[in-house]
Amino acid sequence: MIAALRARRPGGGARTRLRPRAVVIAVLLLVAVLLSAMLVGAGNLGWQRVLGEIFAQVTGGRSPLSEREAAIVWQLRVPRVLLAGLVGAALAGAGATFQGVFRNPLADPYLLGSAAGAGMAATLVVVLTPSGSAWLPVAAFAGALGGVGLSWLLGRSAGGPGTATLLLAGVAVTAFLTAVQTFAQQLNTTTLKQVYTWILGGLTVSGWHEVMVALPYIGLAAIVLCLSARLLDVLTLGDAEAASLGLRPGRVRLLLVAAASLATAAAVSVSGLISFVGLVVPHLVRLLAGASYRVVVPLSLLGGAAFLIVADQIARTALPGEIPLGVVTAFTGAPFFVMVLRRSSRGASR
Repeated sequence: MIAALRARRPGGGARTRLRPRAVVIAVLLLVAVLLSAMLVGAGNLGWQRVLGEIFAQVTGGRSPLSEREAAIVWQLRVPRVLLAGLVGAALAGAGATFQGVFRNPLADPYLLGSAAGAGMAATLVVVLTPSGSAWLPVAAFAGALGGVGLSWLLGRSAGGPGTATLLLAGVAVTAFLTAVQTFAQQLNTTTLKQVYTWILGGLTVSGWHEVMVALPYIGLAAIVLCLSARLLDVLTLGDAEAASLGLRPGRVRLLLVAAASLATAAAVSVSGLISFVGLVVPHLVRLLAGASYRVVVPLSLLGGAAFLIVADQIARTALPGEIPLGVVTAFTGAPFFVMVLRRSSRGASR
């Protein structure tokens, strides 16, 4: 099947390979971004002293930080950086997967109603149980999966899980859940600020709890998506071609949508709704490394982690007060997206 796929692709199999050099560069970039974000934060601890603390933890030497300052590093700064990496990887990997499944470069992780479902569930928790904000991540996770599940069921009932049917089902479910969310907000307008703060996205950590909650789901989804990247390449040929190569498009599409939706739901549950990551990063990877999903998916996971770590560092250090993370990604993502659209339109006109 893969040999047949290579024969149908321009340039043969070389363009479908994930080159070790690209992986090494992406990993080194991610490590550099991680280290930079750990050394610099809103609390002015001094990057040299923080580096000395990290070195002391590795070697067992004496730390230049006080016990309180070390707690800021290991219980606030490091978990937040790792959580940003997990969320960025989840959104970018899911975005790349949805773009392949639907053969649409405008597809994003929220395409099938995950954002609307999470927003509705979070709003209901805030409005109906103002003192029960601890349930908000659980509700957002369940709402995101529920929105995608409704879209899938509606698509199947309307004629099967084809891409066009699923897209229309996602639009319908998103509109309905957004209407429910708006109605719930009107029931208690005093909660609007809290709801919109969550919708704008952000990372709030109190130790390692959020990281440990999101890690299993995002890790499992990332493994599935990387192992299924070859199948995603086959799907891009169309259902008829994929079936002729021995693939069952409906089952593969269900697996990929389920894994991408799981990653998105886990990300949304700990960060709120963060836009543009799932659009910008896969496009950057295609421009720099190639269009095969064997390349795009794993590099999007690494690139998405680095992208959101940098965005979160800007959000927490650019101004005296923290900027909502979704605002930062929109400021950086929207101009890039306009550039991609202009480039695509120029290529189409030639």
